[in-house]
Amino acid sequence: MRRLLLGGAVLVAVAALLLLYFLWWAPGPKPGPRTIVVEEGSTLSGVAQQLEKQGAIPGSARTYSLVARILGSGDPIQAGEFEIPKGMGGAAVLDLLQHGKPVPRLITVTEGMPSIIVQEKLAGISYLTGATPVIAEGSILPDSYGYKRGEARSAVVGRMQVAMAKTLDRLWPKRNYTCPIVTKEQAVILASIVEKETGKASERPMIAGVYCNRLKIGMKLDADPTVIYPVTKGKPLGRRIRRSELAADNGYNTYKRAGLPDGPIANPGRDSIAAVLNPASTKALYFVADGTGGHVFAETLQQHQANVAKWYALRRQKGEM
Repeated sequence: MRRLLLGGAVLVAVAALLLLYFLWWAPGPKPGPRTIVVEEGSTLSGVAQQLEKQGAIPGSARTYSLVARILGSGDPIQAGEFEIPKGMGGAAVLDLLQHGKPVPRLITVTEGMPSIIVQEKLAGISYLTGATPVIAEGSILPDSYGYKRGEARSAVVGRMQVAMAKTLDRLWPKRNYTCPIVTKEQAVILASIVEKETGKASERPMIAGVYCNRLKIGMKLDADPTVIYPVTKGKPLGRRIRRSELAADNGYNTYKRAGLPDGPIANPGRDSIAAVLNPASTKALYFVADGTGGHVFAETLQQHQANVAKWYALRRQKGEM
């Protein structure tokens, strides 16, 4: 009788170990990969129910939760979106949820991107929820932003705007006071023009210096991007500027009025904001493209006209005029 009991106990122990192996260490279900979204504050039992519904674990959610509490590390489960590979076992699934990296989802706002394009990008991301808010021009900081599946579009915009506010708060006290801008809003307006005028990062302080010089003496900025903005809201114009657009008095056209336009014409990046707060020390009042992606600068109108003539000659040589 004792032998039978001992043999039965051994069989039960072996069966229990096999069950634990099957539930915990053995390779998981073959179908996959599977995606699971863990909300902030989710419990192990709640996540186990999600895993059971998706067929990502062997056995029931209740059994998995029990085994996880006995054999798991006890570390909290992270919030985020996780991809469970095909064949991942129960122990590996828990480790992924506790210590693995969530699926990265990013939206990138490039320097000088207008708000209308940012709104279109947000609206096109199916993983986000809720209406796309109207984004004030110049209110968001160009950067790459992570987001979670199911997150509200307004929440993503909020993080972009907080990032811009923090950047302005950090850079504003470091200004050198050589440019006649007296508010953070004016800094963003001028920075947005600098951003649209040059694609060369090294030129931004020099472009800013020219515009600051013009503001000091009440000279019009004559910035082409300010003519284009009321027409396209910052999108590429795709053609040459018309005379009627150069003559339009709409609050943005800096060919028509001296001073800054009514508002930003894009979302400027950190470097352009820093450039207008600490512009290059220069006497230049003019600049024109040099054919290499940069610009050539001049202090006098006569010098500038000579530079423009060279630029036009180069364009004619390329068949662009």
